[in-house]
Amino acid sequence: MFIIVGVVLLSVATYDYMTTKVSTDQAISRAAEVVEESKEIKKMEAFQPELGEPVGVLTIPKLDVSLPIIEGTEEEMLAKGVGHFTSTAWPSEGEQILLSGHRDTVFKNFGELEVGDVFIVELSYGTFEYVIRSHTIVDKDDTSIIREMGEEMLTLSTCYPFHLLGAAPERYVIYAEPV
Repeated sequence: MFIIVGVVLLSVATYDYMTTKVSTDQAISRAAEVVEESKEIKKMEAFQPELGEPVGVLTIPKLDVSLPIIEGTEEEMLAKGVGHFTSTAWPSEGEQILLSGHRDTVFKNFGELEVGDVFIVELSYGTFEYVIRSHTIVDKDDTSIIREMGEEMLTLSTCYPFHLLGAAPERYVIYAEPV
C-alpha cells in the first residue's frame, strides 16, 4: 500500500512539475517575442500590460536563468513565470517594482543569491539592471513589504523556507537597487 501511495504521489509531483515547466517555457518564448516585437515602441507611456500576459524577461545571471514576467500574481499567472504585482510600479517609474515567484519552480535556487548579485529586467521600452542590496524574511501574511518607497526598488518575493514541503510560513524578500 505504501509503495502504491508513493508511486501516486511521485506521479502527481512529476505531472505538476512538467506542466509548470511547459507553461514557463511557453511564457518565456512569448515574453521574448513581446519584448522583441515592441522594441520600436521604446516609450513607457505605450506600455499597458494585460493581466495574465507575458510582458518581459527577468534574467538572473548568477543562476544562469531567464524567466518570463507575467502581469499579475494570481496562481494561474505564477504557474507561467514570475508575477508582477499589479499595484506596483515598472522600471523607470521611481517606485517599488514587486515580482513574485514560486520557490519550487522559477525561484528554486533563490537561496544562492547574495548581496551584489544582479537582476536584469527586459521590457519593450528598455533593459534595466538592478543589484541586490539586502534581503529579509517576513511572515507569510506580512504585507508591509508592499509599499511606496520613495525611490525605485526592485523587490522580489518567494515562499520560505526554500526546501520545506507544503505551505510555507514565511516569505523571503530581496531588495535590489537600479545600477
